[in-house]
Amino acid sequence: MIVKIVSAGVSGIAAVPVDVEVDGSPSKANDPQFTVVGLPDKSITEARERVRAAVDNAGYDWPVLRLTVNLAPADLKKEGSAYDLPIAIGAMGVSHQVDPNAIGRHAMIGELALDGRIRGVAGVLPIALALKARGVKSLIVPEDNAGEAGVVEGMDIIPAGHLREVVGFINGNLPIEPYRADIDAYFDHAQDYGADFGDVKGQEAAKRALMIAAAGGHNVLMLGNPGVGKSMLSKRLPTILPRMTLEEALETTKVYSVAGLVTKEMPLITKRPFRSPHHTISDAGMIGGGTNPRPGEISLAHNGVLFLDEFPEFNRKTLEVMRQPLEDGTVTISRASGSQTYPARMMMVAAMNPCPCGYLGHPAKRCSCLPRQISAYRGRISGPLLDRIDIHLEVPAVDYKELSGGAVGLSSADMRAKVQAARDVQTQRFKSARQGLHNNAGMTDKEVRKYADLAPEVKSLLDTAMESLQLSARAYTRIRKIARTIADLDGAADVGSEHVTEAIGYRTLDRADNA
Repeated sequence: MIVKIVSAGVSGIAAVPVDVEVDGSPSKANDPQFTVVGLPDKSITEARERVRAAVDNAGYDWPVLRLTVNLAPADLKKEGSAYDLPIAIGAMGVSHQVDPNAIGRHAMIGELALDGRIRGVAGVLPIALALKARGVKSLIVPEDNAGEAGVVEGMDIIPAGHLREVVGFINGNLPIEPYRADIDAYFDHAQDYGADFGDVKGQEAAKRALMIAAAGGHNVLMLGNPGVGKSMLSKRLPTILPRMTLEEALETTKVYSVAGLVTKEMPLITKRPFRSPHHTISDAGMIGGGTNPRPGEISLAHNGVLFLDEFPEFNRKTLEVMRQPLEDGTVTISRASGSQTYPARMMMVAAMNPCPCGYLGHPAKRCSCLPRQISAYRGRISGPLLDRIDIHLEVPAVDYKELSGGAVGLSSADMRAKVQAARDVQTQRFKSARQGLHNNAGMTDKEVRKYADLAPEVKSLLDTAMESLQLSARAYTRIRKIARTIADLDGAADVGSEHVTEAIGYRTLDRADNA
């Protein structure tokens, strides 16, 4: 007898439906055998022992049959422990301890403990989405994953904590109410970051620059002495980004789901992520990888902010492998067994000291670095990587009188309203443009010429600045992008001379003496 159960496996941040086919035939000399085929990895091969112990300890009889489990399609590599539950139910179906005719009404995933409890697994959200697309109406999941799967509308999510509950539910002896997620409640807490730009005293120019960066989706490099507030400013950047849409929340949650980072308390990621890896991070930790590839920091920051403090201290190779993801918004990891693609569309904010000792330009402390040391320090960041950073921001030291004063600047809510208005303008502008263009930072040279066209007198101003300040050629397009964003913040249809003048101030590292 053959029993077939629908399940699924994860590939990248997508999922592929997998049919778990269980065949039970008479064994010789009452010696049951248990074989799993279909390109299983070691964790699935070991499932034979987990499943058998779970069935026995849950109070059921292990079938005295020759069991063959096929995971179809057979040419797709399977990994993970999510197939434990369907294998166990299939084995009990061929021995008629579970109604074989009712099994096919439900898809299922879950890892089994030796006592029959069902443990949570990674990748439940993409699995639920893939099974819904296949037409599955009912999905049995571990209780710990119910909230995550419950955000997928149009299918019944059945939470189960023990193998006995699944058996009782399928046999019709134990009714289980489908889980209903309150998506609105998740978004109600979306802006509770615990930090606010209103808490930052001084640094008005830096806050203005970060608001421009948020409005256009521009990458930022901040230069400043130790203690001027570079990290403090960066951590507040997510608080002024536009509120996540449901589509963005689902896409971000899929990344966290396959990485096993979704919590039971907050199963839908509705806050903009903020990731701050240490400068000792490896290539695989930054862009993803491993024997069984998993998302890296650059993907975990998808739709949010990736903050790289002590930027020149990162391994040169680690920084260089980021160039393609910063350009394309995706990361592709290739292995002999295949390739995985993860999204990586985020804002990168990097921070660095102006010199190795950190005190170049400090109003009170003297720099002890030689010119060649400063040049070598800044040279750790390659030109092609610097070319992908639109805004260069010099963060000055703040006078103690400003810190002790009572003046409070714009709050994050006020800044976010301005950013949202500018993003709405860009959304409307790029509605008929190429797919994937969402903000000014993503414009190509051709699109800059179209959407950030300059009047003759404004172009003349920019040409004069290019010559007098000896700005490098790569600065020209970047300045026009930034100026377009500044104009959007001002509600201006055209890019004016005041917008270009401000934008020029954000390209200090492109000057000839800094190249």
